[in-house]
Amino acid sequence: MQIKPINLFYEEPESDRWLPLDRYPRRVIRRLIRGKPQPGGMMIYFINLCLGLDRLGIPYQVNKYSYMKKHPEEVACIIGKPHVLYKIKWHNPIIFGPAVYSHPSDEPLLFQKAPIQKLLVSCEWLKDMYKTLLHEDITVWPSGINTYRWQPAAPAQKDIDILIYNKIRWQYDSLEAELLIPIQSRLDKMGLRVENIRYGFYKEEEYELLLKRSKAMIFLCEHETQGFAYQQALSAGVPILAWDRGGFWQDPTYFPHKAKFAPVSSVPYWDHRCGIKFQNINEFPTKLAEFLDKLESEQFAPRDYILENLSLEQCAKNYVEILHQVQGRL
Repeated sequence: MQIKPINLFYEEPESDRWLPLDRYPRRVIRRLIRGKPQPGGMMIYFINLCLGLDRLGIPYQVNKYSYMKKHPEEVACIIGKPHVLYKIKWHNPIIFGPAVYSHPSDEPLLFQKAPIQKLLVSCEWLKDMYKTLLHEDITVWPSGINTYRWQPAAPAQKDIDILIYNKIRWQYDSLEAELLIPIQSRLDKMGLRVENIRYGFYKEEEYELLLKRSKAMIFLCEHETQGFAYQQALSAGVPILAWDRGGFWQDPTYFPHKAKFAPVSSVPYWDHRCGIKFQNINEFPTKLAEFLDKLESEQFAPRDYILENLSLEQCAKNYVEILHQVQGRL
């Protein structure tokens, strides 16, 4: 029996800035100046789902709007920001997400504005945050990680003791002084070979090469809803000492005047095989010593965790199961 393709929809949000239709020449100019664009988080959800479906041999079609208008009984699977929700007048049942709104207060009537049957979010703490305002069907679905690309390198290639991944986003000056500089200073005093990489200031290929050279990574980020970069490191067999302070969701657009939600996590997908977490700079020396000791005795197995929980195939299979649940209740 022929299987109907899954109806996937994904488009990068893009708008005119100064003149009607100027988004098109601006796109060309950006490519000429910056080179091939790097895939952002939203695009990675889409790309990795497609890769997983390919490996499972499950057919899909992308952005077939005219087809959906003729088949209103079929489910539309919309990934990414909500502009696609309003591109046409949808009569199809919709699975929407992940990578949707930053906070549910951005669109509290979301389920009333489109025929959404299920909203996907990428981790449990984000689901809890959405549940504070939305009481409809919300399900956790994380992207798979491309373990075929992000693979461990031979030990002989590893000339960096620790790679510091800096994704500090807010209150940068104070956190640099209170967290990043003291960490760098302690590592320097220990005579460790350290490299730094900062989110938003590198190309993916550079990060990939640094991971191949690195024995371990320190991950600094206030909170993550998925955390592709740290999960790519885990897939590459690089254990992580992760700053996971917990507490409130810190996005200054919302906190504390518009939304106060806790607890959050910087590493929402994690177990003892991945590495060790520390909450603040006071904990760092003790946790660093424990981390280096376990690293030396090879007690971590980060890639095993990713293969078990976040492979392309497993996450694509989970997505298909969610789709079947929605189809089964129509």
